[in-house]
Amino acid sequence: MLDYRKIINDFPILHKKMNGKRLVYLDSAATSQKPKQVISAVKEVYEKYNANIHRGIYKISETATQKYIESKEKAAKFIGASVYNEIIYVRNATEAINLVALSWGEQNVSKGDHILISSMEHHSNIVPWQLLAERKGAVLDYISLKDNAYIDMDDLKEKLEMEPKLVALTHVSNVLGTINDVKGITRLAHKAGAKILIDAAQSAPHMKVSVREIGCDFLAFSSHKMLGPSGIGVLHASEDTLEGMNPVYGGGDMIRSVSFKGCTWNELPWKFEAGTQNIEGAIGFGAAIDYLNSIGMNDIEMHERKITEYAVGKLKDMRGIKVYGPDAGDSRNRSGIISFAIDGIHPHDVSQAFDSEGIAIRSGHHCAMPLLKELLGESALSRMSFYIYNDEKDVDAALAAIEKTKKIFRR
Repeated sequence: MLDYRKIINDFPILHKKMNGKRLVYLDSAATSQKPKQVISAVKEVYEKYNANIHRGIYKISETATQKYIESKEKAAKFIGASVYNEIIYVRNATEAINLVALSWGEQNVSKGDHILISSMEHHSNIVPWQLLAERKGAVLDYISLKDNAYIDMDDLKEKLEMEPKLVALTHVSNVLGTINDVKGITRLAHKAGAKILIDAAQSAPHMKVSVREIGCDFLAFSSHKMLGPSGIGVLHASEDTLEGMNPVYGGGDMIRSVSFKGCTWNELPWKFEAGTQNIEGAIGFGAAIDYLNSIGMNDIEMHERKITEYAVGKLKDMRGIKVYGPDAGDSRNRSGIISFAIDGIHPHDVSQAFDSEGIAIRSGHHCAMPLLKELLGESALSRMSFYIYNDEKDVDAALAAIEKTKKIFRR
């Protein structure tokens, strides 16, 4: 199990006060806090070998290039990829999904083709496909949900009979906390002749994710949700798939040669990484992967599952509280994300009340407006989300804040 006290000591921000009280950070689904090991790695870049990669034939440039490549090797190993050439660095999971839409989608989706996504998707896995469908005259279909928590497998199988070109699905819902059976769904998608993209933004930080085991064609995730810096993320695809895709951005480093008449592309993965990259972000991301590996992804998942079971169980017993997502006892299908509503109190008021107690939670539509408005009948929800630096004491603080909020608004 996790050494919680040691972990807390690694996060400088968690030792500060917020509104005069201990900071309880319960918004890791939006972005995670950073351990001192990651902060030091980024600081070291600027202090010891700040230089552009691939360009300079001098020591600090060579060091920066090597560290950048090492971070790709770490990312590849982290998700079970074959080689680092399959790791494309982007700004975040959003850009990774857009890259697939703008490259693979433009080349492979035609008028009348179907694209299939679920009804629980983040806007990042909805809007790029809406835009692609509009450009190409394709049809975007949505898989319905069962009990407003789970993928309706019967509906999925029925819609797969339309032979979609692509299925795009979140591994873990950022609203419901549902953990989807992406391995099983990938098998079904491939049987129907579809490619499949998995949005792993909410899963890669919290559980072991293996592209070999899942078998997906594309995987997208972000550094900033897994203890690393912002502005760096990953698109994974096989070398064969990436070789068949055109680059989206043109410029330096993504070319092999340029003349007045045209150009040729660089080898993988560089042909998709135009211009100067987020070098310090990539190196900090590598440090974050090292940190997660030192703890162990299985232990991280078990730690968060324990906290989530405790929190959901307590919330279900509270008067005037509605919790969304899988039932309290269904821990196998629920991650450390809990969206909830307090009767008669707007989620923004809930967040402000929590803030006065030093507790950071998220309130709003969570970039999933279709799910909230059309399926759940809500314009906004409150959400708490856990990570390695949380424990049951943080849950107890949140529960106390709920009771105080109800008293303030006399609910």
